[in-house]
Amino acid sequence: MSRFEGKRLIKAWDVSKDFLYLNLGMAIYIVGWTVFLLPYHIPTGGWFGLCSIIYYATGFPMSVSVLLGNGVLLAIALQQLGWKFTLKTAYAVVVMAFFLEIGQRLMTDADGQLIQILGVNESTMACVLGALINGVGVGLCFLSGGVTGGWDIVAAIINKYHNLTFGRVLLYLDLLVIGSCWFLFHDWRMVVFGYVTLFVYTYAADMIINSARQDVQLIIMTKKGELLSRVVREHTGHTMTQLNGEGCYSHAPIDVMILMIHRHEQIRVLRLIKGIDPEAFISSSRVEGVYGLGFNRIK
Repeated sequence: MSRFEGKRLIKAWDVSKDFLYLNLGMAIYIVGWTVFLLPYHIPTGGWFGLCSIIYYATGFPMSVSVLLGNGVLLAIALQQLGWKFTLKTAYAVVVMAFFLEIGQRLMTDADGQLIQILGVNESTMACVLGALINGVGVGLCFLSGGVTGGWDIVAAIINKYHNLTFGRVLLYLDLLVIGSCWFLFHDWRMVVFGYVTLFVYTYAADMIINSARQDVQLIIMTKKGELLSRVVREHTGHTMTQLNGEGCYSHAPIDVMILMIHRHEQIRVLRLIKGIDPEAFISSSRVEGVYGLGFNRIK
């Protein structure tokens, strides 16, 4: 196989993996909504949250409002953010609306009411479970490089022209949407449920995203830097960066080795170091987002 063909295969696998994560993430996200949040009338932020409030108030199908609202926003995004962003987001929106329609049909009983599988008066449990599942789904979606549409589009446009961070714009919009549900339910308990859902959902999404990007940085002070570098490279394929150091007390020369590895390789590398230089001094720390050969690819 030529080098060019190898790169094409790697690129094809990356694209396939992205779409797998995107579809899986959207399916999980919709499970959180249709099984837990919608049957218990729990609001949350985002465009989905706004569509859910419209659904609670009027019964208008959420899948339709998701498609219509995002269609308008995507038309704006095409002019402001380019066709690549728009196409990937449009695909995510269509998949999300499709899964939502199927999920609502499966969770609707013969009387046309959504089934509360946890039983009545279990809004607290439904809030936590729905938010956790939503967070996992969105986390997988973001790992694919995709977005779920809605406020993400609005935030991206505002961020392009104004000095407001993406996260801050989303926070303001979410607070506004959740607060507006009071006018529908006239119950501050539902508002609190909405904010709890937003917090748990955000935390779960961050955990999924950060755990997938976490690697380990080792700083090793040793007198056998060259030997250590060669052995680690032979066993793991990772190379080290060597700095020439000096002990402040002894003024003895020392090799300061910097090594980036994956989390699952840490124990193995520590054992290699111990076998070569049991007196080596090692500092280990987790890092998020290591890009380059052998690690994440910059997208």
